[in-house]
Amino acid sequence: MGWKIFFSFLFIFFAVLLLILYWFVPLGDVVTFGVKSKNSNFSLNGDENMQFYSNMRFQDSEISYKIYNCPLKEENDMQYAFEIVSNKTLMKFYPVNLDEEISVTCDDSAKVEGGLFIAGEGGPTNITKTDNFNVIFNGKILLLRESDCERPNIAIHELFHVLGFKHSNNPYNIMYNITSCYQTIGEDNLKLLKDLYSVPSYADLSFEDASASMHGRYLDTNISIRNNGLKKSEEAKIIIYADGKKIKEIDLKFLEIGYGITISLTNVFVNKFSVNGIKFEIASDFSELDKENNKITLSVG
Repeated sequence: MGWKIFFSFLFIFFAVLLLILYWFVPLGDVVTFGVKSKNSNFSLNGDENMQFYSNMRFQDSEISYKIYNCPLKEENDMQYAFEIVSNKTLMKFYPVNLDEEISVTCDDSAKVEGGLFIAGEGGPTNITKTDNFNVIFNGKILLLRESDCERPNIAIHELFHVLGFKHSNNPYNIMYNITSCYQTIGEDNLKLLKDLYSVPSYADLSFEDASASMHGRYLDTNISIRNNGLKKSEEAKIIIYADGKKIKEIDLKFLEIGYGITISLTNVFVNKFSVNGIKFEIASDFSELDKENNKITLSVG
């Protein structure tokens, strides 16, 4: 009788051990997943013929400025230039005392040397490249001489440089490299500004890359996420699904414009032995330029 009890316990022990091995120990071949679908609905066709790089714009359509050390005539010209561009586009310019986005000076000792994208006496000085835009954070304008024209053509010309526009080959365009009073703002310049600034100033979290493999019931994965939008993102969550069932949720902190993060996970338990697809989703409750690129699906092979 004692031997029967002993062998019964031994049988139960090995049965439980095998069950544990089956459920929790990584057994079997490694299964690799490849990209099945990566979605995006956002597109904007910029024009590198007019701008230093395509889709150059400030974060918002309302842009701050400060004018330093300028005689009254140049200061009035600059303010009139801001007013003209505001009236012809979706943009607004407003003065501030600190932390301006556009700095205007008439002191040639402040001329920028070796700055990024400086064209003539004006241009962007701080730019971040994303998948969608070349986002301008700051620009500088140096007004070296007065304009004798009815319109402040010199100030308008330099303002367009700050907005990312390079010189035009058309002598009648205000962006021609030699200023004349008969020059006007090109309709193509205005159309591009309207197109660029019609896009709302939202964040845009998207998957840059994703890979996954399973060994037994355990998932290893690497995912890269970036903010390609026009605003710092808020906190969000990353949710991982295996064949439609949620297996993991991760908190995602805010990301500045153009910044990204790579997350590596190992041995994430999946309550299923054979998995055909892994889906990653960024769950956010704030507005984004494109929600479709918040999802990516990997399939076997």
